[in-house]
Amino acid sequence: MVEFEFWWLLVIPFFFGLGWISARIDIKQIISESTDFPAAYFKGLHYLTTNQYEKAIESFTDAVKANNNSIEIHFALGSLLRKTGQLDKAISLHVDLLENREMSINQQESIKAELAQDYFNAGLFDRSEELLLSLSNESYKKFKFNILLDIYVKEREWEKAIKMAEQLEKISGVSFRKEISHYFCEIATSMILSKNLSQAKNSLLLAIDKHKSCVRANILLGDICENEGKFDEAISYWKKIEYQKPEYLGLVASKIINAYQSKNKISEGLSTVSRYYDLYKLKTLLDTLFETVISNEGPKRAEKIARNELIQRPSLLALDQLFQALAISKNNQIDNIELIQQTIKNTIGDRRFYSCTSCGFKGRQFHWQCPACNSWESFPSEPKDITLDETK
Repeated sequence: MVEFEFWWLLVIPFFFGLGWISARIDIKQIISESTDFPAAYFKGLHYLTTNQYEKAIESFTDAVKANNNSIEIHFALGSLLRKTGQLDKAISLHVDLLENREMSINQQESIKAELAQDYFNAGLFDRSEELLLSLSNESYKKFKFNILLDIYVKEREWEKAIKMAEQLEKISGVSFRKEISHYFCEIATSMILSKNLSQAKNSLLLAIDKHKSCVRANILLGDICENEGKFDEAISYWKKIEYQKPEYLGLVASKIINAYQSKNKISEGLSTVSRYYDLYKLKTLLDTLFETVISNEGPKRAEKIARNELIQRPSLLALDQLFQALAISKNNQIDNIELIQQTIKNTIGDRRFYSCTSCGFKGRQFHWQCPACNSWESFPSEPKDITLDETK
């Protein structure tokens, strides 16, 4: 048994006393720091919690005047000015702090970080980049890389964007594979426009190597092969989409048909698209299938396709296709068929759209990157189609 030492009875009260004293010192320090903030600061906080931003700005401005030495109050005001879009005032506030105050290196870094955000939001990307690159504090690394990546994407500096995204992957553990694959596709698109097809192919293969499900890369590889007259190779690339994301097959259905047509094998093309439609029931596949059948096999066969679709999945699109086939076959059982068909076309044309799943932006065309929020692959592969129920 361990013998109890009586001298511990003297040590325990001593340490207890030290803890009590340190706690008292901390409390006094907190009270002292809180009293440094003027009443206007706390009033501003109240307005913030109730989303009264203009009144909050007025209160924080009064607080800065009352205690001009508090950098924290300046930060609060600057952040609020930036949030409400008053970027010129936010920039002026932070520039004034940098130029007219003596402060520690850490404080300078904090102000530079705030000012970099101001410049970024104002679209002054060069100034923002310069400030961000000057930040040496490790605690700002992830913050710095995120804004730099946004800058490089907005300025379409794709090589820099790739390097920055790869660094972000390392320090954050978050995958940027999808984004990087699109950066490679953007590089390839520029190469295609400048007729540098060999470099374009290399970039697209890198995109697939980075992200195996990069549908866009296979579409572009197929496009390049088609332009070179390599139709079998083009079809092979487009068919790979079925094993990546089959919901995107509608984007290449007409390309596949055209390639088979160039080989004088339109029936093989029809068979391929028909199989895709039987499996995946995509409206864009139906569009391509219907148009190809009506051009190559006649309106009777197209009418049968439209009738079957209308029975199984009623929609104005299928109804429009039925009337189109009837009009071409000169079926006079329905009066004013052209007028009915045009009315349906106008309705569909006004109400079919793609909608971004990230921000809700709506557009008539498919985009790989949302024009509003810059998210990648946030548009569904199929446009929203109206049904007969939605017209009631």
